[in-house]
Amino acid sequence: MSSYNCIADDVKLGTNVRLSKFINLYGCEVGDETKIGAFVEIQKNATVGKCCKISSHTFICEGVVIEDNVFIGHGVTFINDSYPRASTPSGNLQTESDWTVERTIVSKGASIGSGATILSKTNIGENAIVGAGSVVTEDVPPNSIVAGNPAKVLRYIDQTAKGHE
Repeated sequence: MSSYNCIADDVKLGTNVRLSKFINLYGCEVGDETKIGAFVEIQKNATVGKCCKISSHTFICEGVVIEDNVFIGHGVTFINDSYPRASTPSGNLQTESDWTVERTIVSKGASIGSGATILSKTNIGENAIVGAGSVVTEDVPPNSIVAGNPAKVLRYIDQTAKGHE
């Protein structure tokens, strides 16, 4: 660990995790053999699986689950609140007790292109590909390629053409 990283004592790092400089990790779990790029933040109660690549400038907030073998491009942002507010109806600054974390799951083998935004309460299916700059507003089917704002299915990946069963 370097002095350029902020890694809290409650972070669970697997074996052979590779960390770039200028990262912020707290209360999260990162699986074996995962690589995390520079300027990445992973918040508490977020999980990153084994053999993942999290590229630079990515924000993984509380409530996000990233399964094994997932690629996250540069500058990807996850959202965990559908209706964020700074203050309560009475005008006080919100605290954790004023809202509920909304979960997001990125399934095994999925890839998310650079600059994508992933809204809360969405599931990205196994081996799916999210195009760069896309905004994911609803579930992404397994083995699909989605792109756009909002992201829409462009086509499905032919697994047999690549020798997959």
